[in-house]
Amino acid sequence: MSKVMGMILAGGEGRRLWPLTADRAKPAVPFGGKYRLIDFVLSNFAHSGFLRLKVLTQYKSESLNVHISRGWRLSTLLDNYIEVVPPQQRINRDWYKGSADAIYQNLNVIADENPDEVFVFGADHVYRMDLRPMYALHQKSKAACTVAALPVPLKEAHQFGVLEVDENWRMIGFQEKPKNPKPMPTNPNMALISMGNYLFDRRVLVDEVTRDAPLETNHDFGRDIIPGLLGRYPVFVYDFMQNEIPDVHSDEKGYWRDVGTIEAYFASNMDLIAVKPTFNLYNQAWPILTSNRTLPPGKFVFDDPGSQRQGLALNSMVSDGCIISGGRLRRCILAPEVRINSYSELEDCILFDGVQVGRRSRIRRAIIDKNVHVPPDSVIGYDAEADKKRFHVSDSGIVVVPKGFQFT
Repeated sequence: MSKVMGMILAGGEGRRLWPLTADRAKPAVPFGGKYRLIDFVLSNFAHSGFLRLKVLTQYKSESLNVHISRGWRLSTLLDNYIEVVPPQQRINRDWYKGSADAIYQNLNVIADENPDEVFVFGADHVYRMDLRPMYALHQKSKAACTVAALPVPLKEAHQFGVLEVDENWRMIGFQEKPKNPKPMPTNPNMALISMGNYLFDRRVLVDEVTRDAPLETNHDFGRDIIPGLLGRYPVFVYDFMQNEIPDVHSDEKGYWRDVGTIEAYFASNMDLIAVKPTFNLYNQAWPILTSNRTLPPGKFVFDDPGSQRQGLALNSMVSDGCIISGGRLRRCILAPEVRINSYSELEDCILFDGVQVGRRSRIRRAIIDKNVHVPPDSVIGYDAEADKKRFHVSDSGIVVVPKGFQFT
């Protein structure tokens, strides 16, 4: 049986998610209350049975390192591991120049583990994926590289790398964020986009990142490595829409979100709290795994409808350790140990760990980062001009209160 290793690219700075990434790497950004973005890719590998993983970190990685080291411990008895690899500067004194350069600077890791094939996956997308069918296709087709791809409407494809395939799903062309994407041969209204997930023959991977290293390129898999394979090696495409996950309803099939902007991040979180969620965290056949702290259950106290002092949460998710003390929530996601005090009203909000909201506060369409204390009588999300003077406000009006913010 082939020996397979996964290399997870988790060094991303995530500038478009600022200020959520001002103090943490993008894969460490909290999601869905109790998770981190990296938990999705690690869960997919774990459920698929590929349990030899190296996580390549770089930008502000301390919280990511802690999350993995404390919450993702595997048994070494069966040679299973999830290990963080920080930048080593073995080859030069430069930080990683791109995704391909990250692999190149860690070729010693591949040499030490000596795998036959190497998965190269990103760490900052929200999705469920069984990797075994992609691996089976790679083996059957004797591919040098297999790329996971998703059909999307043609009008949306310009945001991504677009793949062209023949009737056997062998890649014959690649366009990086084209103005006029080429449609799928079987559907003129759809295009195939790369998910940024690859499976390589080890020899090909090593040769290609080594070849790319001295060149004046972006040192990027999507822009340089994958297009450079065409015509030289057999590259095949795995259709993510064919991926089968137990107990996934039809609306979730093919769900994959790049949460690279505040708007995309906010919308993907809101996907979780519908009565019939687009992405269902409650699927116990393929749960999203994460580190769990020992905390008491969430608590809702006070029930005085006459004075509107009621601890209520409607169409919301509330994590362990939260206390809703006479405040009301609608369409909100609360991380652990959040406290909402009396008479406060929150709508369409995402609150990170340890946030406290003072009495009589009104907040809507806001993301409040870790341990921020909102004083009593605060108003956030109702006056765009006032919010812009104090906080970061996205193009669509989502207010982000950054970690460490001090109200005056």
